[in-house]
Amino acid sequence: MSSEKKEREPLFSARNRKLITLPLGRDNPITVQVLGICSALAVTAKLEPAFVMALSVIFVLGVGNVLIALLRKTIAPRIRIIVQLTVIATLVILVDQFLKAFAYDVSKQLSVFVGLIITNCIIMGRFEAFAMNNKSWPAFLDGVGNAWGYGWILIVVSFFRELLGSGTIWGYPVLEKIGLFNIGYENNGMMILPPMALIVVGVIIWVQRSKDKELIEEK
Repeated sequence: MSSEKKEREPLFSARNRKLITLPLGRDNPITVQVLGICSALAVTAKLEPAFVMALSVIFVLGVGNVLIALLRKTIAPRIRIIVQLTVIATLVILVDQFLKAFAYDVSKQLSVFVGLIITNCIIMGRFEAFAMNNKSWPAFLDGVGNAWGYGWILIVVSFFRELLGSGTIWGYPVLEKIGLFNIGYENNGMMILPPMALIVVGVIIWVQRSKDKELIEEK
């Protein structure tokens, strides 16, 4: 007797696409789950380091989720946190060494914050909540989706902080050029202070909840 083969789920099925798209908006790690706020405050004074941090987290969480998903059936429950931390630490060291070798100036700007990816609660949360219970491909999509949801917030926050605080974008003097047309804008030094990152994130949260009323918690 020949047994019927189960139909394989398409790589980008509706369910798999949601793993990428939901963290970008309705299930965003920063604006909805309120995770990863510390790095949003620390590395978003300039666009370049924020962009590099976003790429670093995408690599660590995407690859890390795959490794945990592949190892999940061989990890004893009592040592799973140790294994997860070992995976994160290894990937973060690789990222840190890569940046020091090929982007030293950015590595200096990020300073200790690359190493602190190890303590990013988004990564540990996705390992524990998703990668430990799913196969490698969905785990990869979940990792990339959540990391990109985290990353685009960093990029938006750093864009406005650098533009309004320093008058530049990626180090290029934008408002200085616009100043030729006498718009009369002076750089606001407060924008490069860490508390302003929290205010910009708050504005993003307000805009998001204004558009999607379901995200507003009932009293």
